[in-house]
Amino acid sequence: MAKNIWTTRAVASLAGLTLVGALAACGGSGAGGAGAGGGGEEQAPEDMTIGVAMPTQTSERWIADGEAVKSGLEEAGFEVDLQFANDDIPTQQQQIDQMITKGADILVVASIDGTALGNQLKAAADQDIPIIAYDRLINDTENVDHYVTFDNYNVGVQQATSLLQGLGVLDGEGNETGEEGPFNIELFAGSLDDNNAHFFWKGAMETLQPHIDAGTLVVPSGQTSIEQAATLRWSQETAQKRMEDLLTAHYGGGSDQLDGVLSPYDGISRGIITALKNAGYGDTIEAGLPVTSGQDAEIASVKLINDGVQYATIFKDTRKLAQQAVAAATSYAEGEEPEANDTESYDNGVKVVPSYLLESDIVVKDNIQSLLIDSEYWTAEEVEAGQAG
Repeated sequence: MAKNIWTTRAVASLAGLTLVGALAACGGSGAGGAGAGGGGEEQAPEDMTIGVAMPTQTSERWIADGEAVKSGLEEAGFEVDLQFANDDIPTQQQQIDQMITKGADILVVASIDGTALGNQLKAAADQDIPIIAYDRLINDTENVDHYVTFDNYNVGVQQATSLLQGLGVLDGEGNETGEEGPFNIELFAGSLDDNNAHFFWKGAMETLQPHIDAGTLVVPSGQTSIEQAATLRWSQETAQKRMEDLLTAHYGGGSDQLDGVLSPYDGISRGIITALKNAGYGDTIEAGLPVTSGQDAEIASVKLINDGVQYATIFKDTRKLAQQAVAAATSYAEGEEPEANDTESYDNGVKVVPSYLLESDIVVKDNIQSLLIDSEYWTAEEVEAGQAG
């Protein structure tokens, strides 16, 4: 990720800290009924260490998140132990065990598998260590105190909306155009062990289903369940192979042309697009490439959107997410509970986890400048090059 983004994200986190007093409005407790440091007592940040567990460095998004959270926490005065697990569950379990052993006061965890950390979180709760789930909900345990994320159901709605806009079924304002199709589409979902994938899918399918029922959209493969559409670990290579298999099995040419693909993540989108190009669908949407959605505004996909290859992505400004994680950690350090703006949606199977949800945006070619460049998330030069500067 570009150095300018590290700087921007750190500055955004610093700016967010001016809001901490407001965010820490309610007295409360951390894991196991105590605040950070035990007993809800306030501690100075410089006396505290925060363990930050991120899932992987194979995605530029997670590298950016890890560094943004680390920068913001350090600016707030905390010591930070940042670890990436490279999508290996035992590695993440071991890293969190080590954070607890080394005396972490608070944990910020973006899990690989939201059901695989029960023992580690129980050990943390036994030591009154507050646990903040970061963007991915941790499931099947009472030992998670707070969740910072985006409105993931709405992200799925936006993914489906962008697909419908790209096909011309909806206009730029989201209104019906009267276009009846039919359009052939295929559906891709994220990794089933990531709780977010289910929210994305639900939002997307509840948006697409009326158009499928009306016959405007057709799924020739018949693969319309999340289990059929899932992409383990959000893998680009796995997505490319599935797209190749779908094309071989269901698209023989003639009228059997694919018009659009629902994709929940930019890496998956790039795998899909590679398969489509290799199958002779053209190099751009204008030349016949199917409309493909995405998520995360990764720079390689932003370039593809700018070049007319990928249609859209969903921009989740992770600077704001990192800022919210810093605010939550600071609240715990002050012996308070973080602000939650949703106390109903995120049931992890044991409890409803108090959550803070952020909003996201649909990015298409026409608003790259206003959403990504003007906000200094990416520079014009980076968009042109397709890589961080």
